[in-house]
Amino acid sequence: VQLQASGGGLVQPGESLGLSCAASGSDVSINAMGWYRQAPGRQRELVAITKSDGTKYRADSVKGRFTISRDNAKNTVYLQMNSLKPEDTAVYYCNAQTSGGVPYWGKGTQVTVSS
Repeated sequence: VQLQASGGGLVQPGESLGLSCAASGSDVSINAMGWYRQAPGRQRELVAITKSDGTKYRADSVKGRFTISRDNAKNTVYLQMNSLKPEDTAVYYCNAQTSGGVPYWGKGTQVTVSS
């Protein structure tokens, strides 16, 4: 499974940004797709995830600001980030897990929130 992420960039506090990630290259059944992030000097943390049954999870720090959605037909997951804060600055990684629990990672994309 290959994950191709797009989006990211530099924005000012309070602005919005969108990320997308498309999975391709295999016929395996993908269950969960989502996003993690890693800020300098910190551990990678889960941001949001959505499962094929529609279940969604978001970290408390992004609730009310970030929305995760998924197009199952396209094997694509989206992350809409609103009201961005400087503490959202990190490298964001797309993640997909097969029904058997095998994880795949995309290359990270930088999100910088700074005035």
